[in-house]
Amino acid sequence: MGRVSMADGRAIGVDETGGGGAVPILFLHGVGSDKSVWAPQLEHFGQSRRAIAFDYPGYGESDPAAPGTTRDDFAAAILVAMATLGIDRAHVCGLSLGGVIAIAIHHSAPERCESLILADSFAVHPDGQAIYDRSIAASEQMSELAAARTPVLLAAGASEALHQEVRETMARIDPDAFRIGAEAVWLADQRDRARSVGVPTLVLVGGDDSVTPPELSRDLAEMIDGAELQILPGAGHLSNIERPADFNRIVEEFVAPLG
Repeated sequence: MGRVSMADGRAIGVDETGGGGAVPILFLHGVGSDKSVWAPQLEHFGQSRRAIAFDYPGYGESDPAAPGTTRDDFAAAILVAMATLGIDRAHVCGLSLGGVIAIAIHHSAPERCESLILADSFAVHPDGQAIYDRSIAASEQMSELAAARTPVLLAAGASEALHQEVRETMARIDPDAFRIGAEAVWLADQRDRARSVGVPTLVLVGGDDSVTPPELSRDLAEMIDGAELQILPGAGHLSNIERPADFNRIVEEFVAPLG
């Protein structure tokens, strides 16, 4: 674990494993999580390439976000962190909010993206305003919000250990950071940006995701020329930790031919 300094003097959290000459892969978490959610992916992909998971400003081991921080500011912070770590180009994998930020990164600097992996995400959410309003109203008590949201995030049959992990991770998020993240994800409308994506793209979604249902991923894949859509049966919104072996296999099969 470590931190990467930004131009404004703030730092963001980073976990990194692996090395070698293959193109690095970056992992970007959702609004109710932090970089720790990517542990199964860092373990797997670190065997063949650099694998890096970031916290957004205000999350995890990062310094607090500046007032007025936006999704594009999150994207800019990741781009600065990439440069600081000597990463010119990477596969960019984001889940939920992370997918929104991945699209924003491509919009800002497409030359830095070898590919995009957009998991359980969307270009625009039809219920985004209502979800945002509920999130803001509940954000003062993150432990209570975490207890209420965890059963919605995970598919039926998820273990109690996984429920506890998700609850604890969400409960420790700073409420101010969560509100910034909630605006960044739920009020996003990146349909024009998605249509302009010009790199190989994998769209991946849990078949039982009730937060960002598969039809939103189908819509997203149709916006991106040549995008591949994969649905993970039995996974909910947190497909990377609900079905880590299948998630890793699908992503590995996608990125391996690209470098």
